[in-house]
Amino acid sequence: MKIFRKKSITTILKQGGDGEHSGLNKVLTVRDLTFFGIAAIIGGGTFSAIGNACFSGGPAVVLLYIMCAIACGFTAMCYAEFASRVPVSGSAYTYAYVSFGELFAWIIGWALIMEYSIGNIYIAFSWSGYFTNLLESFGIHLPEWLTINYKSAHAAFLASKGDEGLAAWKNAPMLGNLKVIFDLPAVVINILITYLVYRGTKESKNFSNAMVYIKLAIIVLVIIVGAFYVDIDNWTPFMPNGFSGVMGGVSAVFFAYIGFDAVSTLAEESKNPQRDLPKGMIYSLVICTVVFIVLALVITGMVSYELLGVSDPLAEIFALKGVKWMLFVVSIAAVVAMTSVLLVFQMGQPRIWMTMSRDGLMPKRFSTIHPKYKTPSFATLVTGLVVGIPIFFTDENFVLDFTSIGTLFAFVLVCGGVLMLSPQSETEIAERETKGKFRIPYVNSKFIFPVLVAIATILIVKYVPDFFTNLFDFSIDKLATNIPMLVFILVCIVMTVLSFTKNLSLIPLLGLISCCYLLTGMAVSNWMWFGVWLVIGLVIYFTFSYKNSKLNDSI
Repeated sequence: MKIFRKKSITTILKQGGDGEHSGLNKVLTVRDLTFFGIAAIIGGGTFSAIGNACFSGGPAVVLLYIMCAIACGFTAMCYAEFASRVPVSGSAYTYAYVSFGELFAWIIGWALIMEYSIGNIYIAFSWSGYFTNLLESFGIHLPEWLTINYKSAHAAFLASKGDEGLAAWKNAPMLGNLKVIFDLPAVVINILITYLVYRGTKESKNFSNAMVYIKLAIIVLVIIVGAFYVDIDNWTPFMPNGFSGVMGGVSAVFFAYIGFDAVSTLAEESKNPQRDLPKGMIYSLVICTVVFIVLALVITGMVSYELLGVSDPLAEIFALKGVKWMLFVVSIAAVVAMTSVLLVFQMGQPRIWMTMSRDGLMPKRFSTIHPKYKTPSFATLVTGLVVGIPIFFTDENFVLDFTSIGTLFAFVLVCGGVLMLSPQSETEIAERETKGKFRIPYVNSKFIFPVLVAIATILIVKYVPDFFTNLFDFSIDKLATNIPMLVFILVCIVMTVLSFTKNLSLIPLLGLISCCYLLTGMAVSNWMWFGVWLVIGLVIYFTFSYKNSKLNDSI
């Protein structure tokens, strides 16, 4: 079928992965790639989303960080295999186009729009919270109606709680019958970042590495200082809201890991992408996971988890403890860290759109290059609007969930794509041994995966005896959580059969299953909005992209 037409590797390599952009300098080492991964990961997830995760799961949220790290680790290996097959400066979109067809490439590209563009909305909100704290430390106070989004202020008014939201709703000026409430710092930083990207601001690897040193130094300082204020009684109960509470934080926890896949876009600039990319991804994941776990234990030990459901948790804990100098340090670090993440993601999104445009899947104007600044100018402006406009009518939690579900879905497709391509013939196995070529080590899942499923089932029956009984409870309050879990179990059964009959590769299979499991923690509203997003994407593909694809004439 034409919707599964593939782009040849020869064409991709000639184009350098991104149209006419080729001949990039191969200067990045394992160290540079690792630091780039840390730079992309440590941002909004560390300084903001960790608060919502701890609020939902309590100290036991560390278990969820470990689960997400394992899922991302398997996915990282799948990304690395794609990068080895197609060592160019593309993304999962480019790899998918080469490996398993145009429709899947479009879906992944559409999901990446959620990850990079919509994810930046959340980071902009988080940046605003820390920037406002920073201004307060200098005695500058912005009116509450200029530091919170309309939706959050309205929710605070309806619930009659939340000092900032209530003050914003009470004191906001009127424009006709509408209260003027919007997050001014979030709007301003988006405009500034869009302007910088439009003008062609480039971050050197040395600057990126220096930023990582600053981030890690501040986080280590937070851990050391915070450790003196830890009260171990705050760790009891360890799992206050049960395991469902831990899984309820999956969006916030997974959001912390969003960005590690950005390393895959640097394949063409890497000295040895087949060898260095997987190392850079795994090293950055391990380092960040250790940081997240220790940080989560410290902040849940300093104050009760119930006080952490805020957009600036690291600042909040030191404010509650009266450590004003740390409040200042944390605010500066957060502003710097999240600014760099905003810049990285806001530079990445137009590049993906430009690539899709050059393939004919997006309007030609998205690949327009500014004659003076040599940037994808139109795509950059559209990205700024995609981030900027929703700031006026959405809130942090919706954006957080929306971004995480889209990225997890993309990860499922990446793992599934590698699984479909897993070579098992003697010729292809011999190719694995080729020097410098990374291939996921082939472990036959024929017996291992069914055994793992059986062990998991036995443990569930023993330690959660009412699990399967509750699973078939289709009452209104249980339906939203049980249907995703039933679908997950069905996927496990199907993959168990396929692993036994098709000798599937174990590592991408575990990546697919672990990402699917994390998806079961998403609320039904997230699935509904994601379904709407996916339908919109498919409508655009079949009405425009399908017939305008550059491959259309060659089929």
